Amino acid sequence: MSEQEKKLSGTFEESALKVEPLSYFEGVAMIVGANIGAGILGLAYGARKAGWPVLVFFLILAGVFTTISMLYVAETTLRTRKPLQLSGLAEKYVGQLGSWLMFASVVINSLGCLIAYTNGSGRILSSFLGVTPAVGSLIFFVPAVIVIWFGLRATGVSEKIITSGMGVMIIILVTATIIGPGINTEHLKFTNWYFAVPVFSLAIFCYISQYLVPELTRGFSAQGGNILNLPKAIMTGMFITGVLLALVPMAALGLQGPESVSQVVTLAWGEALGQWAFFTANAFALCAMMTSFWAIGETMLTNVVDRLKFPSEWDIKYRIIAMIIVVVPPFLIAYTGLVTFVGAIYFAGAFAGAIMSVIPVMMLNNARKTGEREPEWTCGSLGHPIIQGTLIFLFCGAAVYAILDAMQILPHGW
Repeated sequence: MSEQEKKLSGTFEESALKVEPLSYFEGVAMIVGANIGAGILGLAYGARKAGWPVLVFFLILAGVFTTISMLYVAETTLRTRKPLQLSGLAEKYVGQLGSWLMFASVVINSLGCLIAYTNGSGRILSSFLGVTPAVGSLIFFVPAVIVIWFGLRATGVSEKIITSGMGVMIIILVTATIIGPGINTEHLKFTNWYFAVPVFSLAIFCYISQYLVPELTRGFSAQGGNILNLPKAIMTGMFITGVLLALVPMAALGLQGPESVSQVVTLAWGEALGQWAFFTANAFALCAMMTSFWAIGETMLTNVVDRLKFPSEWDIKYRIIAMIIVVVPPFLIAYTGLVTFVGAIYFAGAFAGAIMSVIPVMMLNNARKTGEREPEWTCGSLGHPIIQGTLIFLFCGAAVYAILDAMQILPHGW
């Protein structure tokens, strides 16, 4: 078969990453499950000085432009014959520097997530079981690591089951807040734009599932899959995420006011509603951290395989090495006290957001020139230079603010 015939045939080649089938709903669940993790638990606390309307504004802004960035990656994967992770795609279309920057972005953002999940799960299980936070985190790690070990298919099925339960728990808790003690609308009207920009970095972090796009492409391109489910799943998953991200801080801030919310929102929110709600809210929090841990851990593992050129993700020796890289550092860092729960997601979101705005634009533009196959779907006018420039300006601006914040030149958000 000639190169032109291969390009038109639309087939994908084999790589070190195994192709495993995903259904449309599993893809949507993976996106929602990845997004609804540490971010949703820290949003109310992180936005308490700026106010809920400011948070909603930035959730919409970050959601729209993160979705566009994800669609850029989606088209890039569809123009590439071999299944690659983000670092591999960056190496192919941007070069070694772009690849290492993308790998650093994945690792730093993933570590920010996993540190926050380690920290948060330890606190919650400590309050549930009366054990130390470190022991609570170890208990959390067991099912987290088992699902990641079994790969993409196991992650997709697990996400679908747990994410459905999370949706039910959120509806119960928000409804109980509204019809029980009620929501103080004055708490929700409060705004202070002086503290607004850090909230944007938190919002960027909450839409963490950019890293899942190559995983979804592998799943939807597998035998029996429908590749056109890729953009649909991205947009559906991101819309559901945005609604959930706005609802939980609305209920917590509206009930408690900005002075009473905790860093892990479900701790104080559950206590305010009663014992049943404390257990329900924190069960939701554990599920949220678990689903996001699965998705982000699976993505980080395959990026390690791709970037470090391991022969196969299912070679046992290399899979154990990759798992150690994914699992051990977050636990060690979480219990050194170097980073707080919200601090971890803030700075991870700012740094990774900058990389995830610039590199996907470069990948898309180069893939359109040198891609190896005809894509089943394209971004169309969403790839316009004005939209690309706006994406880069917004996300890099948030990263610059975080640096100046760390230097105490600009105001800290919380």
